[in-house]
Amino acid sequence: MNTDVIKGRLLFLKEAENLKNVIRSSHTSNGRDESTAEHTWRLALLALVFEDELKYLDFSRVLKMCLVHDLGETINGDVPATEKQNHPNKDIQERNDLLLLTQSLDEPLRSSLLGLWEEYEAGHTEEAIAVKALDKLETILQHNQGVNPDDFDYEFNLTYGEKYTDKHPLFKSIRTILNAETLQKINK
Repeated sequence: MNTDVIKGRLLFLKEAENLKNVIRSSHTSNGRDESTAEHTWRLALLALVFEDELKYLDFSRVLKMCLVHDLGETINGDVPATEKQNHPNKDIQERNDLLLLTQSLDEPLRSSLLGLWEEYEAGHTEEAIAVKALDKLETILQHNQGVNPDDFDYEFNLTYGEKYTDKHPLFKSIRTILNAETLQKINK
C-alpha cells in the first residue's frame, strides 16, 4: 500500500474520531450522555452476541453495517429518534456528510463504505433489516438501562422500530423482554 493511501485512511480515521464527541439523547447507566460511538460499539457487540441465531446472514456484512450505520453523524450530529419526524432531510444530510467524511479515502474503499451505509438506509436486504432491528433494540436497551431525566418518554420504546423488530423471532423475543422492562419503568 502506498504512503498516500495510508495517509488518506489515517486522515479519515482522525476525522471519524469525532463520533466519540457526538452526543445522543440516551444516557449511560451512570447518567452520562451517551456518544454515538458508544452506541455503535454496543450495536456491533449486540450483533456478535446473537450471531449464533443469525447464521442465515452474511455476518461480516452485518458487522460492517453496524460500524458505518451512523458514521454520517460525525459531522452534523445525531437527530434523536423522537425528533426524526421534524428532520425530513436527515438521510440526505447524513449521506452528504458521509461523502465529505470519506473524501480522503481511496476507491474502492470509499464506495464500499458508502454502499454499506446506503444498503442500511434502504433496509431491503436481510442484513440491513437485521441491523436496523438490532439498532432499535440497542437504543431501547440503553433507554431502559440509562439514568434518564424524570420526564423521559419511556412509552416511545414500546413502538420504536417495530416494523424491523417484528421480522424475526429472535428480535421479537428480545423486544418482548425489553417491552416488559419498559413497562416497569413506566409504572414506577
